[in-house]
Amino acid sequence: MPSPALNKADFTALSEFRYQMRRFERFSENAAQAEGITPLQYLLLLHIKGFQGRDWATVGELAERLQAQQHGVVALLTRCETAGLVQRKTSATDRRRVEVHLLPAGETVLSRLAAVHRAELQSLNGVFVIPNLAPQA
Repeated sequence: MPSPALNKADFTALSEFRYQMRRFERFSENAAQAEGITPLQYLLLLHIKGFQGRDWATVGELAERLQAQQHGVVALLTRCETAGLVQRKTSATDRRRVEVHLLPAGETVLSRLAAVHRAELQSLNGVFVIPNLAPQA
């Protein structure tokens, strides 16, 4: 059964949502660059720190969170290691697994960036609400 046609209000809501999302993304890009890291490096640090249940993540888990190929994440990790932001460690419980941990410099940069991102999200005051689209039948 085909979905009902979208109306003008649906397109307006979707457009506004995508606009606000892009504005926040641009803010995030600029904030990361002001700290001397790339936006992807910021996201990598955030996903390590924010990984549920532990203070590290695997390369595969980070690839999923970043929606990237593992080989690309490995290259990103190498750049972050060179910058002194993260460290890869072989797991003590499974020698096949590589854990990615934040280093103190990574924690410091991430804390500053997370604080400005939280403030920016609070200033948006509910902009990121799912658009009120016409229900599907």
